[in-house]
Amino acid sequence: MEALNRMATDLVDEAIDFAEELTLEVGQLETEATVVDFGVGTPGGVEAGLMLAEIQTAGLATVQSNLGEVAGTPRTHVELSTDYPGLALLGSQKAGWEVTTEEFEGLGSGPARALVAEEEEFGRLGYREEFDFAVLAIESDQLPDEAVAAQVAEMAGVPESGVFLPAYASASITGSVNAAARAAELATFRLSELGYDPLDILSAHGRAPVAPVADSEDAAMAATTDALAYGGRAHLTVESEFDRFEEVASTAADTYGDPMADVFESVDWEMAEIDTSVFAPAQVTIDVRGGSTYTVGETHEDVLAESFED
Repeated sequence: MEALNRMATDLVDEAIDFAEELTLEVGQLETEATVVDFGVGTPGGVEAGLMLAEIQTAGLATVQSNLGEVAGTPRTHVELSTDYPGLALLGSQKAGWEVTTEEFEGLGSGPARALVAEEEEFGRLGYREEFDFAVLAIESDQLPDEAVAAQVAEMAGVPESGVFLPAYASASITGSVNAAARAAELATFRLSELGYDPLDILSAHGRAPVAPVADSEDAAMAATTDALAYGGRAHLTVESEFDRFEEVASTAADTYGDPMADVFESVDWEMAEIDTSVFAPAQVTIDVRGGSTYTVGETHEDVLAESFED
């Protein structure tokens, strides 16, 4: 298999080629790093969000949208499936890089994380990458600048001219679509955090509704988390039995049933204080290859409808 960053770079090039059709803005910093605005200064779009999810998973996932329902009303949903859940979801898509400079804060996802490989997931996967290009998607209400590109280049061990930074705000169409594409990732991450070997997760498929675009980054974070925790569903096929499958769904959280805006406000938006078990799909089915099938959790459309109507 080619390097994750190689495959993601090819997809970024494709996005740049179709920037007008995807409503993207492409810019180059003084250091020759490339910034692609997927939804910061632009509203973003459904197709932009789907393309971004493909970039974040380094092309190892199939991503598509369709129309479903939430509390009897039509809502766009996003589905993502992959036969490489370890690399595509934990080694690439997961938002695990806190990007912070004197004037910038953002959250990074994508295969550039594999060039640094300091997160626990890479130890579990036994994976580290070396490549000349780095692709890091930045979630922030600001476009990344030269200081961000320099930080990414230094940590990833690439020249600044080899840094590609797709960027989007949580409060954008792209942000809502991108979040909905994370149901499979959250189920995979949750199972791995519980102690299951991520290399024994053979396939993952997730689906979640797209939250309405909120009027602030905090409100967007709450609504998109609601979309996953109360409307997200996932199906995993795994290699072996495990005694903690029942904890994979968000229903395992003590706060299940409360809108995320209330949960976040209760800890003054200090995410480190949140019960991490809430960051999971509402319902998960797990098939053990040649063995039993487990379905845990349930969706909660009343909470979801209330969140989406606020």
